[in-house]
Amino acid sequence: MRPSDDKKWIEAVVNHREMPVPYNFMFSPVSLKVAEEKYGSPISDALSFPIRMVSPKSIKPLYADPEVFGETATDEYGVVWSTSAIDRGAPIGPVLKEPSLSGYRFPQPGLPYRFEDIGNWCEKQKDHYRIIWVGDLWERATFMRGMENLLLDTVLYPDFVMDLLRGITDYILGTMEILFDRFEFEAIAVSDDYGTQKGMLISPELWRKFVRPLLKEIYGFAKKNRRKVFHHSCGNILPVIPDLIEIGLDILHPIQPEAMDIFYLKKEFGLELCFCGGISTQNTLVKGKPEDVREEVKRLKEIMGKGGGYILEPGITIQADVPPENLYAMIDEALKL
Repeated sequence: MRPSDDKKWIEAVVNHREMPVPYNFMFSPVSLKVAEEKYGSPISDALSFPIRMVSPKSIKPLYADPEVFGETATDEYGVVWSTSAIDRGAPIGPVLKEPSLSGYRFPQPGLPYRFEDIGNWCEKQKDHYRIIWVGDLWERATFMRGMENLLLDTVLYPDFVMDLLRGITDYILGTMEILFDRFEFEAIAVSDDYGTQKGMLISPELWRKFVRPLLKEIYGFAKKNRRKVFHHSCGNILPVIPDLIEIGLDILHPIQPEAMDIFYLKKEFGLELCFCGGISTQNTLVKGKPEDVREEVKRLKEIMGKGGGYILEPGITIQADVPPENLYAMIDEALKL
């Protein structure tokens, strides 16, 4: 039976009380259209999501439609992105062409347009568990400087990397300060990828030097304001999961099964961390049959749901390559509480 109070439901699960397994889905534009054609719109209401998510408005939305923006769109940091009708696009060249911040100005977190819809959203979603995305850190630096350049910079120009990450962190903290001061909600979300499917993009040692101290500030500010912390990082980040726990992480997302064994994570860290994700988006959802999808969802709910600490979700945003029948199978099985 579904609990009657979504906020208490998610809080209980995050605090490791055994409950019916909650669910959450993130859709790319194509998969969202497929889902809403069957279940209705908005999908969060149609499927009664216990978790609701939003972020401050950006001049370049996550999914910038080329019919609206043209072939490119520029974000607050000055990064130019390609646009796409099916995904988020990709950065086109670094905005910081040299390892220097000379002449560069970070965006201002308090610009009114960023928050103009948040108040109405928080009120409308007040019966659900509300999570607000506050930004990205290391990942944002890779967008600004380029991945290869930034990795070289950690060795050749470490002071520049520190200054760059400090500027991004201050923007995030400024955003959080406004959110905490003005709005009621339950958790923040950080999006910051550290892994490939076989290992980390940045060594654990360098991650601890450059990223961890600033991430600790972000988590700590959230905890000081009585908010939980949700962190999205794709890939295999096993070496730093103990660090994330130590600095205060509550929910780790999206747990790609192709990169990390979610059942191992449950065994090793299940008393300290809530996991969100785990459904295979590269194999089962794309290549399997609907019955395979249903079985995977059942298995995750049965094993991961023991003792709480688990929210069912695919291992990454649902892409256009997922057959509709598999998408429906996943949703229908997830909703069986």
